[in-house]
Amino acid sequence: MSDDAYNVLFLCTGNSARSVLAESILNHTGKGRFRAFSAGSHPAGRVNPLALEWLARQMFPVDGLRSKSWDEFAAPGAPLMDFVFTVCDKAAGEVCPVWPGQPMTAHWGIPDPAAMRGGEREVRLAMADAFRQLSRRISLFVSLPFDKLDAMAIKREIRAIGSLDDLNASASTTQTPS
Repeated sequence: MSDDAYNVLFLCTGNSARSVLAESILNHTGKGRFRAFSAGSHPAGRVNPLALEWLARQMFPVDGLRSKSWDEFAAPGAPLMDFVFTVCDKAAGEVCPVWPGQPMTAHWGIPDPAAMRGGEREVRLAMADAFRQLSRRISLFVSLPFDKLDAMAIKREIRAIGSLDDLNASASTTQTPS
């Protein structure tokens, strides 16, 4: 693993909402200990405007967020990842590139707010829920005592974080969307 900061890649199929939310959340809450990136197997080509709006309302960084292919991170010269998390079930089922450096991986599946059917209110609620679930998981991740855990313990912990039942989670720090 990196000595100065851990590099973390969040993967999704379209890289338009969940993985972008996770990138921004970790870059904000990681306080320099983590460098987060996001990518997709079949990038949408643009970030979902509601994801950007939600992040901005929560005072999380949106500058530089873009929809990009995971091929960027498997190419020579790309940052070496310490962790790679899939946040959608489709991406988790795809054959991923071989990541240089053999990062630890886990699946942190989150329902896709961009695929929510219904009116604007339902889509906004789905975006808020995805943000809440990712915030909770990322908060647990950044609080891990990496210097006190061996590699097997870290793998166990990051996989356990991905299996949390967020519907029953009591920690919610987001505002209700309007």
